[in-house]
Amino acid sequence: MQYCESACGEGCERISSILPVYDYHVAAVDVYTVPFTGAAEINGVIVMKHILCYGDSNTFGTDPIHGGRHPDDVRWTGVLQNLLGSDYRVIEEGCGGRTTVFEDEISYGRNGLKMLIPIIASHNPLDLIVVMLGTNDLKKRFQVTSWDLGRAMEQIVDTIRSFPFAPSYPDPEILIVSPVLIKTGISDSIYGCFTKEASAMSRCFRPEYEAVARQKNCHFFDAASVAEASEKDRLHMTAENHRKLAAALAKEIQKLLISCNYLVP
Repeated sequence: MQYCESACGEGCERISSILPVYDYHVAAVDVYTVPFTGAAEINGVIVMKHILCYGDSNTFGTDPIHGGRHPDDVRWTGVLQNLLGSDYRVIEEGCGGRTTVFEDEISYGRNGLKMLIPIIASHNPLDLIVVMLGTNDLKKRFQVTSWDLGRAMEQIVDTIRSFPFAPSYPDPEILIVSPVLIKTGISDSIYGCFTKEASAMSRCFRPEYEAVARQKNCHFFDAASVAEASEKDRLHMTAENHRKLAAALAKEIQKLLISCNYLVP
């Protein structure tokens, strides 16, 4: 193995690690900690920042105006990819109806906690995991309190932290995003599965999630500070609001991803 000073410049640190390969054998690799904000070439390998965006229908891109789904380059994840450029790879994992931790007996497979581990495993290595969940927790059948919202996000963070990234991969940063506010009248809309109090309850996301981020040493951003749900369905973002959210998150992500660990054989 060669020290990669010529590729990385000053401040590059090499750490020995083990990488699992075929038939349960292992191979030695070097993990390089490299301070920079975009992709780098290390030992001839181009390494990008990998960002997993884990969310519900507002990450899936449900279109409140025309129905169906916003196109790839309109969804906030697609806009984010274009803004960050080729130095980054944005991985979209959005599913309509996804909760944080609650089992939905009507919509199967929507428990975000249960899906989280296999999704992380399928997309490693990751530099950042962006979590924007919670809106669907406010459906009538879950009967949650504001306290429940915070504890549910704690479980999401704890599950990410418990994943066995080491020794093969570095631990990713975590960005908790409190979702856009649900607008009043949601219970009388096509989404009558939400409580009348869902709009007021959605205002609890910011303080609860911000407290979790502070306690768990995560990053935090409030989507409602820059974007909003549409007037038409009171729940989902229009194309304009997807753009607003992406623009704000691009700035946040570029600030927080100031260094990263890379696996270089």
